[in-house]
Amino acid sequence: MVSVEGTFNGRPLKTTLEPDGQGGHWLKVDRKLRDAAGAAPGDTVTVEIAPSAQEPEPKVPSDLRKALAAASAKTREAWKSITPLARRDFMHWIVSAKQKETRARRIENACDMLAKGKRRPCCFDRSGMYDKSLSCPVADTFGEEP
Repeated sequence: MVSVEGTFNGRPLKTTLEPDGQGGHWLKVDRKLRDAAGAAPGDTVTVEIAPSAQEPEPKVPSDLRKALAAASAKTREAWKSITPLARRDFMHWIVSAKQKETRARRIENACDMLAKGKRRPCCFDRSGMYDKSLSCPVADTFGEEP
């Protein structure tokens, strides 16, 4: 994962590039940015990006946010003390679960790890090389919103 800032068709852009599972990264462009930039799926656009000087704070999924709010003070303090990139690693590990039960278990495990002083999730492959759940979308879904 690489956090970047720049422009997309002249519109400000600040995001994190996701691993493509092949040693590279891909840029997700949401509908709001496409509309603001006057771009449609399949259009040629101008993108200028550079690594961000500071890692942006990730948006915490509601189920994790609720679990952290209900967790011990030690867990909440640990969450606040880790870097935004470490928080992003925990979140990617959680959201890469394919089933609700697995996701719930990972949230519980994350809270437990934080309470025990762990600052990164175990066994998370940030590169996407070994965990294809982080790969980029395929061309036939291009233009569809999840």
